[in-house]
Amino acid sequence: MKKQYVYFIGAGPGDPELLTLKGRRLLDGADVIVYAGSLVNPALLKDVKANLHDSAGMTLEETTAVLKEAALAGRLAVRLHSGDISYYSAITEQIALLEEAGVACRVVPGVSSLGAGCAALGQELTIPEVSQTVVVTRMAGRTPVPEREALASLASHRSSMVIFLSSAMIGKVVEELLAGGYPPETPAAIVEKASWPEERTIKGSLEDIARKASEAGIKKTALIYVGDALAARTGGEGEKSKKTKNSKNSKLYDKDFSHEYRGQGGRLGKEKNGKES
Repeated sequence: MKKQYVYFIGAGPGDPELLTLKGRRLLDGADVIVYAGSLVNPALLKDVKANLHDSAGMTLEETTAVLKEAALAGRLAVRLHSGDISYYSAITEQIALLEEAGVACRVVPGVSSLGAGCAALGQELTIPEVSQTVVVTRMAGRTPVPEREALASLASHRSSMVIFLSSAMIGKVVEELLAGGYPPETPAAIVEKASWPEERTIKGSLEDIARKASEAGIKKTALIYVGDALAARTGGEGEKSKKTKNSKNSKLYDKDFSHEYRGQGGRLGKEKNGKES
């Protein structure tokens, strides 16, 4: 008998077209789908044939029982989570229970809201000589955070930061970031419901971002972005990164940056057989 898995799928940030092809295929072929209620765009489930279970009102034991029963009966079972299930999705405890019951699981990654938020901002988070590190974290709330990962501690690096699940506490978030070492003028942004039709983007600095978020009424389903890299296009950071003290560190597409496929001055590189690439 063919082994049947429970598939944990990242649904992407909201836009139905940001679901992976593999995720789409599995949803279309599923017999049972347990999905994350208000966090998953209903459009993803519009034409599926599966029996649907909204996990918003279910316990861990109840979702596990539904998936377990389907898989052991040889049916295709899917657990559909928002975003990329590598971030704050609680799949570990779910998979552990299923495996204890003899049910094998596989994970299908999705597009994270982190990436969708960056797309909304039209901005990358790593800029040479500005920041080459991205810290992904959250503020301690009902779910605790290890003391060594307190926002003030992480802020001491002044790298780019993306803060999940904390927009309702943005005033406290700003306090912690300032206490940790970010200057008040540090660029900051909030992206609410990234890639959804109702997406909203608010830009500012640590001096005013909490006020702007409050005035906009943003309290949930939003990401907070912080760091000097956010000013790359408007604050001169992009130009600063193009030419550094060491010419070998010129920006990747600068004409003076040579590599395996392109020589200095922008000439096309040559393949090993000597032909132009």
